[in-house]
Amino acid sequence: MDAAETESAYSWVRLAAAVLLSTIGGVGMWSVVVVLPTVQAEFGVARAGAALPYTLTMVGFAFGGVLMGRFADRRGIVSPVLCGTAALAIGYVLAGFSTSLWQFALAHGIFIGLLGSSATFGPLLADISYWFTKRRGIAVSICASGNYLAGTLWPKTIQHFVDTAGWRATHIGIGLFCAVAMPPLVLLLRRPRPVRADAAAATASGSALRGQGGLGLSPAALQTVLCVAGVMCCVAMAMPQVHIVAYCGDLGYGVARGAEMLSLMLAFGIVSRLASGLIADRIGGLATLLLGSLLQGTALLLYLVFDGMVSLYVISALFGLFQGGIVPSYALIVREYFPSGEAGTRVGVVLMATLFGMALGGWMSGVIFDLTGSYAAAFFNGSLWNLGHAMIAAWLLMRAGGLRAVVNARAAQARA
Repeated sequence: MDAAETESAYSWVRLAAAVLLSTIGGVGMWSVVVVLPTVQAEFGVARAGAALPYTLTMVGFAFGGVLMGRFADRRGIVSPVLCGTAALAIGYVLAGFSTSLWQFALAHGIFIGLLGSSATFGPLLADISYWFTKRRGIAVSICASGNYLAGTLWPKTIQHFVDTAGWRATHIGIGLFCAVAMPPLVLLLRRPRPVRADAAAATASGSALRGQGGLGLSPAALQTVLCVAGVMCCVAMAMPQVHIVAYCGDLGYGVARGAEMLSLMLAFGIVSRLASGLIADRIGGLATLLLGSLLQGTALLLYLVFDGMVSLYVISALFGLFQGGIVPSYALIVREYFPSGEAGTRVGVVLMATLFGMALGGWMSGVIFDLTGSYAAAFFNGSLWNLGHAMIAAWLLMRAGGLRAVVNARAAQARA
């Protein structure tokens, strides 16, 4: 392999295939949110209990990201994605035949989360970063948009089939669709990554960033700080994403309106991810992380003030527009401050923390609702967690020398 392999026409074809795989495989992140009220009625449980399948899915996704990332570091991307495809197909069929909440939750946690959808997000982000150098920020962000494309397309599609065919038939249908649609896309990823080209790029241009010594922290310490930040930002992020459908049902607007708001939120999240990629190519991952955190906190405060139907549509769009660049920023930070050969595992670890945050935030919001009978306290709780995240992001940026130092380092990287 030589440097011509990066930024090539094939790199963009590979990126397109990765986005489609992430979009299809990302169904595991969103289907359980849409059917939350239906599952609650089916199995006769409280709101916190109905959120259990989502929590187990996020926990499974979290551990699966590390497992599949390490698998990809050692064997390449094809094997973990094929395993994920099979697991999604099996998991959705099992979920469709489940007769209890625990069976439904375990199908999601083990097959859909741990072994399925996890293979179509973090490992693909790490893999695509090897195929771009100067445009790595926008490439990683485009790849990460597949998850939000899934959130844009799947909720309304699933809601339609739940209304017309029932939730069981819908789950079985999703499993069959994954089994048919994903394998041909995996074939486009068979070419080995350009390891030597990536190593040369790291030596020539990455030293301006990694030469800062991991922000004055040991690799383990920096990894830990990023994981803590990942938990905090996603506890806040989970409140609207997990509960907006149920929230709209409680306000009397109907769950279909909530599904529309979720799709709108994630559609604008795509815009945010693309814009944040362009921004990150100029100011780096740390500054982009802080920007996203401050904007997400602003949107959460708006949810506390307004609850009219039109207002919720607008705020949901703003929330998606503000927070979409946060998670891709972690992948860019890992590539900027850690050795390239560890990308799959380290990105998986940080994304695991963000998913723990989503799981914790989804469950915690349900518990707060059960205790108070309202989502107001849950939105306030999310705002406090987001404030802690913004403080960590600002501290890391200060350790990097501030915004000017990071921008200068990015400029040096671009010139190299």
